[in-house]
Amino acid sequence: MTHPLGARLAPRRTPLDAEEKARGEANFTSLVAQNLVAGGRFRVTADTPEMVELWQRVARNVGDMLQRPVVSYANGRYIVITFDQEETSASPAETPTRHE
Repeated sequence: MTHPLGARLAPRRTPLDAEEKARGEANFTSLVAQNLVAGGRFRVTADTPEMVELWQRVARNVGDMLQRPVVSYANGRYIVITFDQEETSASPAETPTRHE
C-alpha cells in the first residue's frame, strides 16, 4: 500500500496487559513521588484513555504514599500530577481529578 509523500501513519499501540499495568503503576509511583517532592509537579504524555487511567491510579498511589492530597489534570494529550492547592482556581474545562 502506498502513501502520499509526507503522509504520516499513526503508530499502532499494543494495549498493556494486566501484568504490565501493575508493574508500570508500581514503578511510576516512586518516580512521580520523587518528582513531586523535588519540583511539585509531574507532566507526561497521556493521549489515550488507557494511559490517563494508568497515570490517575499512579497519582492516587502517590497521594497515599506521601499522605498529601494530589490532583491530576488531563487534557487528552498530557496529564499533570501535582499537589492539591485549595486556593488555586481552575477553569471548568480543567477541573482536576482529586486523589485522596
